[in-house]
Amino acid sequence: MCGIVGVLGSHEVAPLLVESLKRLEYRGYDSAGIATVNDGKLDRRRAVGKLVNLSDLLVHEPLAGKSGIGHTRWATHGAPTASNAHPHRSGPVAVVHNGIIENYRVLREELAQAGISPETQTDTETVAQLTRMFMDRGMGAKEAAIATLGKLEGAFALLWLFEGEDDLMIAARKGSPLAIGHGDGEMYVGSDAIALAPMTDRITYLEEGDYAIITRAGAEIFDAAGRRANRDEQRIDLGQAQVEKAGYKHFMGKEIAEQPVVLADALRHYLPKTGLNLPPELDFSNIDRITLVACGTAFYACSVAKYWFEEFARIPVEIDVASEFRYREPPLSPRSLAIFVSQSGETADTLAALRYCQEKVARTVAVVNVPTSSIARECDIALPIMAGVEVGVASTKAFTAQLVVLAVMALKAGRDRDELDGPTLGTHADTLRALPGLMNTALALSEPIAKLAESLAEAQDILFLGRGPMYPLALEGALKLKEISYIHAEGYASGELKHGPIALIDRMVPVIVMAPHDRLFDKTVSNMQEVMARHGMVLLASDSKGLAEADEGTWAQLQLPEIAEPFAPILYAIPAQLLAYHTAVAKGTDVDQPRNLAKSVTVE
Repeated sequence: MCGIVGVLGSHEVAPLLVESLKRLEYRGYDSAGIATVNDGKLDRRRAVGKLVNLSDLLVHEPLAGKSGIGHTRWATHGAPTASNAHPHRSGPVAVVHNGIIENYRVLREELAQAGISPETQTDTETVAQLTRMFMDRGMGAKEAAIATLGKLEGAFALLWLFEGEDDLMIAARKGSPLAIGHGDGEMYVGSDAIALAPMTDRITYLEEGDYAIITRAGAEIFDAAGRRANRDEQRIDLGQAQVEKAGYKHFMGKEIAEQPVVLADALRHYLPKTGLNLPPELDFSNIDRITLVACGTAFYACSVAKYWFEEFARIPVEIDVASEFRYREPPLSPRSLAIFVSQSGETADTLAALRYCQEKVARTVAVVNVPTSSIARECDIALPIMAGVEVGVASTKAFTAQLVVLAVMALKAGRDRDELDGPTLGTHADTLRALPGLMNTALALSEPIAKLAESLAEAQDILFLGRGPMYPLALEGALKLKEISYIHAEGYASGELKHGPIALIDRMVPVIVMAPHDRLFDKTVSNMQEVMARHGMVLLASDSKGLAEADEGTWAQLQLPEIAEPFAPILYAIPAQLLAYHTAVAKGTDVDQPRNLAKSVTVE
């Protein structure tokens, strides 16, 4: 979501702060700002909209200093205005914050009694004002920040900068990620390693409840109880932190095109020629139930995986949206396995669901793209999807990589439970290994899809239909389209058409049918005929057999390679993503940073 960066440097920091914030643009934001200390004086600049607006402001109103903090804000409390933008300042204190201070109203009442009134609509301002209040009472900067932490409830990553202190930043983390970067006589702080990649490859991740006193000499880290804590310094792969478009117009287009390579890498790791490569402690033989928890696109990946686990391993599976699961507090079996799927590994609701499950289930498993993330660290087993940095807010390569890892897990479950014999397991493995090549073929549909998208861009409503494991893919296709084109789109199980959605069908409603020629194909065609009988515009995505058997009357057709039934959703994700991408391009929307959305949702 919001992005944080801080630098205690040996050169002017304003350009470094802005450049680092640019690397965090993919997280989603609607305003930005920086603050610096120069000759002991604290000052700041803030602007609404894209970072170019902040850059323009800095040209006309430069900000000097070798110590500074910066922020890109995704509005929660208060509209996206300059006054609500971070950094927030109160007297000698400047603060940037990711998360939500849940008790800010109570804190405002306490501040009012001290004669300090709010000047913005934000919850974050109370942090700066509290720290100022404690400093007015005689505390030093460090003591005041620590006292402020003791007052806060909610989720946050915080970074303080102080007037008169050009060699001090204070960082704290509770619920939102924060990383410290180590340089040569310089120190850095960032929401994630991507922001710090141009400056250092030496990173220390704060753990839950940690706070850190940072100077150019290093960082002293303390845990939630105030005890000195040793946190490992890690080397990050700077190649994995690259966020260039590599000649593509949009990051999303690049990431769609990367999928054959991404999946090939994941398959070489998890499904080498020698068999399944998963940790031996991931044993399904004594498991009586699997719980899958995720949000958004990751939830739809789980919805597909439910079909695989139940078919291959004959094990009951329940899936839950993390924001519902955590408050439903479901009963859990000590012989169940809980799997948490998240691109960032920092999704707040998914992390809360994980913490609820700990000590209640046999094992917890993370399927994440960031192996150093909170969810990865707190699960018993972490399985990286190895997709590399995904910048586009609308997930593409992370989705298909999640599916591949979940598919290999389902095959292992089938083997562990003696539900899959050797030849059947080998056939499924060969199908998965063939996917990168099939995806390359599917990517060739980009040009014809771009032409179809010109018509789709005129629609007000679009429906997606699928059966079996293609039903979650229909949901994902609709989500992709609405995320970046802002067209109302819904996904339905084909058999549900007559239970309500068919009332929407007319000549102006495109209906996208995802239907490989499988055992359910004839039933899907029957549903498709019902749409065409009511003059709906049907776009049929199928293989050569399916297209040959489908009746005339479709508006358009997309031919995909044949693939074994269980794994068709992975392949058909390509046209679903391309339809969304090209429709958004035709409409002229911001493909990579759609309105109101953030890449990593670290608050409720």
